[in-house]
Amino acid sequence: MNQNTDILTSLNPEQADAVTANNGPVLILAGAGSGKTRVLVHRIAWLIQQQQVAPHDILAVTFTNKAAKEMRVRIESLLPFSIAGMWVGTFHGLANRLLRAHYQQAKLPQTFQILDSADQLQMIKRICKDLELDPKKWPPKQFQWMISDHKERGLRARHVNPEGDYQLQKMHTVYQQYEETCQRAGVVDFSELLLKAHEVLLENPTILEHYQQRFKHILVDEFQDTNKIQYAWLQLLSSQHKGIFAVGDDDQSIYGWRGAEVENIRNFSNEFPNAQMVKLEQNYRSTSNILNAANALIENNAQRLGKKLWTDSGEGDRITLYGAFNEIDEAEYVIKQINRLARDGVRHDNVAILYRSNAQSRLFEEQLMRSNIDYKVYGGLRFFDRKEIKDALAYLRLIANPHDDAALTRIINRPTRGIGAKCITSVQARANAEGITLWQAIETLTKGTELTARTAYVLIKFTQLIESLQQQSTTLSLEDMVTNVVETVELHTLYEKEAPESAATRRENLIELGNAAAQVSSELDGEDPLSTFLAYTALESSEEDDETADRNCVQLMTLHSAKGLEFPVVFLTGMEEGLFPHSRSMDDPDQLEEERRLCYVGITRAMQQLFLTHAHVRRMFGEAKYSMRSQFIEEMPEELITDVSLPAKPKAAPISEPTSLFDEPDMEGMPFYLGQHVAHSKFGEGVVLNIDMQGVHPKVEINFNDVGNKLLNMEYAKLTPLE
Repeated sequence: MNQNTDILTSLNPEQADAVTANNGPVLILAGAGSGKTRVLVHRIAWLIQQQQVAPHDILAVTFTNKAAKEMRVRIESLLPFSIAGMWVGTFHGLANRLLRAHYQQAKLPQTFQILDSADQLQMIKRICKDLELDPKKWPPKQFQWMISDHKERGLRARHVNPEGDYQLQKMHTVYQQYEETCQRAGVVDFSELLLKAHEVLLENPTILEHYQQRFKHILVDEFQDTNKIQYAWLQLLSSQHKGIFAVGDDDQSIYGWRGAEVENIRNFSNEFPNAQMVKLEQNYRSTSNILNAANALIENNAQRLGKKLWTDSGEGDRITLYGAFNEIDEAEYVIKQINRLARDGVRHDNVAILYRSNAQSRLFEEQLMRSNIDYKVYGGLRFFDRKEIKDALAYLRLIANPHDDAALTRIINRPTRGIGAKCITSVQARANAEGITLWQAIETLTKGTELTARTAYVLIKFTQLIESLQQQSTTLSLEDMVTNVVETVELHTLYEKEAPESAATRRENLIELGNAAAQVSSELDGEDPLSTFLAYTALESSEEDDETADRNCVQLMTLHSAKGLEFPVVFLTGMEEGLFPHSRSMDDPDQLEEERRLCYVGITRAMQQLFLTHAHVRRMFGEAKYSMRSQFIEEMPEELITDVSLPAKPKAAPISEPTSLFDEPDMEGMPFYLGQHVAHSKFGEGVVLNIDMQGVHPKVEINFNDVGNKLLNMEYAKLTPLE
C-alpha cells in the first residue's frame, strides 16, 4: 500500500472509530466476520504513522502463530518499513521471549527447553510409575489437566493445601514431583511459560517497570479467550499507561472448558474505568438470513454485552433443515448434497461438515470414501508431533541440554543400542534417589561398579554419541545440524526396519524439518540458533497443520476447531438434545450458554449456504437412542428455515446397501420401512432401525421396547406391522 494513502479509506465508520480511538483503554466488541483483524492492523499502522509511536513501544498479542504471522505481514503492507523490533506474537511465544531475556531471574538455564503436551504426559506417567500409582485409578491425563489448570490459575504446588483430602493429596504429590523434575531438567511446559513470565514480572520490580514503560500500547486479539494468568499478565503490563486495546466478542467465548474466562471481557469496563467501547456489527461474511438466525439464537443468552450483526449483501438462501431417521441417513443426506453442490460448480474445499463430538466424523468419512470424495479431518497428527520428527528433535534437545529427561528417555534406545528396560529402570531409580537428572545418573552409575561391564559400556557409548553431536554442532548451521543428527544416528535405517512402507514419507518429513531449520535460521537476530529453533518447534506443535492448501477436499472438524474459519457451505450436524447442546450442559445455565455460543460460532462460519441436520435415532455407546431435535433449532425463526425432512411415515426404504431414505427407487413389494412400528411374538413391540440386504439372508434391525436392539433374519422374523 502507498505510504501516502490514508489508511482509513478502506474502513467503514465503526472500524474507523475503533482505529482512531483515544489512547486510553478501549474495548472493540467485534462480531463474527466484522473485520477485527483489519481493525487491529490498521490501529497499529495509525499509531505509528499518525501518532508517531515507535514500533518498539507496541505489544500485539494473539492466540495462534498463524494469526500472529498474518498480523505482522498485514502491518508491514501498510507501512513503508519493517517492524522487526515490535513484539507481535502469541501469549506463549511472547512469554518465551521474555524468559529467554531474563532466564537468570526465572531460575532457568539459558538453553531451557519447552515440553509439548505429549512429552509432558510421558513425564507424568514416569512420575506416577515411580509413585506406584495405578493408572486405571489415577489416570496420568487427569494429573496433566490438574497441573495445567492450577498453573493457569497462578497456583503452584506450594499454594495447594491438600490436608484431609486423599485425592488432592495424591495430586499434590504428583504436582510437587513434576515441578522438581522439570526444574532439574531445565524444561518448562506451555502453562509454565505464562506462569513463570508472570512471576518474573511480579518478583522483579525493575524488569516490570521496564516493560510497563516500554509497552505504552498493548493490543490483544480474541480477548474473550484469555484465562486467569493471561489476564493477570496483561493487567500488570498495562497498569501504568492503561493503553490496552482489547478486541473480542463475548458471543464467541467457547473455551471455558480449558480455562478461558468470558468474565474478562464482560468486566473490562469495571477493570478499566472510562474505557471506550466500539461495536463492530457489520458482517462481511454471511447472508442476512444466516445472520438473523444467529442473532435470534444468541439473544437467548442472558449474560452478554449485546450486539446485532447485519449485512448489506442480501438475504441469500434460506437455511436448510433435515431431520434424518438415524445417523446413517444423516451422513448419506450430507454427502448427497455435497455431490449435488459439486454438480452446480461448488468446489469440495468450499464445504465444511461441523460436529460437536469427534466421534461423529466416522460415518461422514465412510460415506465420503464411498463417494470417492477427498476430505481432511482437522485435529489429525501435526507435523511436529510425527514420530520421526519427535525423534530427531529429541536428539537436538539433548545437544542443547543433556539434562532434558523427556528427550533422553525417548531416544536412549532408539535406534536400538542394547539399553533395555531393566537398565533404564536402574538409571531412573538412581536419579530419583539422589534427586538428579537421568544424564547425571548415567554419569554416576558408569563411574561406579553397580552395572555390568556390558551395560556400563553401552551407556558410555550413548553419552559419547551425544557429546560428539554437541561438539560437531558448534561448527554447523541449523539445517546441517538436523542433517548431521539424522545421518549420524541412522534414523532412516531405523524407519526402513520398523515400517518400510512409510520410510520414504518419513525421510521426506525429515528433509522438511531441515527446511524449517533453514527458515528459522534466516530470521535469527542474535539469538542462540538451536534454542530458538527448538522453542519454535514446540510452540508450533500446538497448532493445526494446513496440509490441504492445494487439495480440493471437504473439511471435517469439531465446532471448537472451526472458530476463526469460514466456508461458503456449512453442514452443522448432530443437532439433538444431549449431543448439541451436550448432556453435561443441561443442568448448568452457564454451560448451556457456552453451548449456545458454540452453536452461534458454527452458524456464523457459513457464508452462503447453511444446512442443519439432526437424527431421530442415533447409536451411542452401542445402543440406539431416540432424541429430540436441539432446542437451538427451535430458537431460530421458522421463516428463515426450509424443512426438507421426510414425513413422519416415509416410503419403504430400499433393502440395499447402504440403507437410504432419499434415493426413492421402486418400493413395490418391500415389507418394511425405516421407522415402522412392528410387533414380534417373543420380543414385543419395536421400531425398525435398519434394513440390510448384505449376504444371502436379508436382515432387519429392530429396537424393541423391552429387550433393546435385535438383528433378525427377515425371512424367519415373522414381524407384524402395527401401522
